[in-house]
Amino acid sequence: VQLQASGGGLVQVGGSLRISCATSDTSFRERPMGWYRRVPGKQRERVALITSTGLTHYTDSVKGRFTISRDNAQNTAYLQMTNLKPEDTGLYYCNQPLRPSMTAPLEVYYSWGQGTLVTVSS
Repeated sequence: VQLQASGGGLVQVGGSLRISCATSDTSFRERPMGWYRRVPGKQRERVALITSTGLTHYTDSVKGRFTISRDNAQNTAYLQMTNLKPEDTGLYYCNQPLRPSMTAPLEVYYSWGQGTLVTVSS
């Protein structure tokens, strides 16, 4: 399975950006999906999850600002980011979590890929 994250870029503080994750997984609609990020100097963290039924979960720092969604017809997941802050800067990755839980160990099914870079300037 290939996961291709795209749509990153440079945005000013308070701005918005939507990033996408296209997957070749033909069973996409049956799988949970997650967005993760690696911020400079920190370990990769889980940002948002969406279950196969559309339930969503977010890490506390992005609640109310980020929205994860999915288009099963396009085998694509999205992360809409609003009111962006400098601390949101990082490489964003998508992947399928072993368990769709924000508290489970951060384990995923597939290799990480290159991610898409989001830079928030002040």
